[in-house]
Amino acid sequence: MSSPIITQHEIIALVTPHFNASATTSFIDPFRVANYLSGRNKFSWTLVSENGGGIEASNGMLIETAPVKDVNESNPWLVLVSSSWTPERYTSHELRNLFQKWWRSGAIIGGLDTGAIILANAGMLKGKTATVHYEHIDAFIEIAPDTDVSENMFVQDDRIFTCCGGTASTDAGLRLVHAVAGESIANATARYLFHHEVRGEGRSQNPKVVEPMGYVTSGVVRAAIDLMEAHLETTLSIPEIAERLGVSQRQLSRLFDQYVYKSPVAYYRDIRLDRARGLVTQTELKFSEIAAASGFNSQVHFSRAYNQRFGLTPSADRIEGRVPFEFRAWPMYKPDLKSDADASRSASP
Repeated sequence: MSSPIITQHEIIALVTPHFNASATTSFIDPFRVANYLSGRNKFSWTLVSENGGGIEASNGMLIETAPVKDVNESNPWLVLVSSSWTPERYTSHELRNLFQKWWRSGAIIGGLDTGAIILANAGMLKGKTATVHYEHIDAFIEIAPDTDVSENMFVQDDRIFTCCGGTASTDAGLRLVHAVAGESIANATARYLFHHEVRGEGRSQNPKVVEPMGYVTSGVVRAAIDLMEAHLETTLSIPEIAERLGVSQRQLSRLFDQYVYKSPVAYYRDIRLDRARGLVTQTELKFSEIAAASGFNSQVHFSRAYNQRFGLTPSADRIEGRVPFEFRAWPMYKPDLKSDADASRSASP
């Protein structure tokens, strides 16, 4: 009788309610393909949750999981934490102890999407560099002041890696396959998945040259947006931005209308409100602090603008925004974007 093949690299994937199923399976699939192409059961994986049973993903799919207590005595090669909505709810004393135990045993620890927030709350990211999905970057900065927050797609710091999720999860999985199985299997796995470019560290979550569908944004518009994003708290006036870029205010407005279909004032206001929404729904900061951090001098003005953009007040959104709305789109843009943008043209940022 032949001896059974012993799996050498065990992966424990801890998922939380409303995790991103696509990002999680995108991370795991390279290991499945590597097993298939190499003809060896080199990798195995177990999906677990705190209490086990069916866990509903953010797209409504129900995924069956084992309870985390079933893997308490495991010594895995890699532990992945995959979460999306309300990650701050899922750092129990038991999980914290498990992460510390697995770390001491030499395991690689990873966070997917907002998984880094769970790891930070468990004390795993102190003094380290990490990333989360860009929607949660500002909240992560507030939640983890002792962590260097990166906007890159993937960050490796010692035996801890964090990834923003989405298709970047495949890149993260392929890098780990390469580390264990070598270049030949990693390349074959990438080809099998039609993932023809494996992106590494240093790649931004939001490349600024070419839009995803291939359209090139005006360099002036991109530079203006960079200035806006760098001055969300202490805002610049649109004339100041135009002067810094060496263009007239009229030309800047024309370019914004052409490329982003709204005025510079409206665009600037909206990205400040988008930042505010992340802080409202993902932190416990006072609304007055959030208003100031988003460039609003008046909390009344902030609340009015917030309600106009998202259809509810900051206080109502702090409650509703922490529950995954029946998979509603985010942000909740008002239906009539054109009239909303037109109404903002005369407003000041």
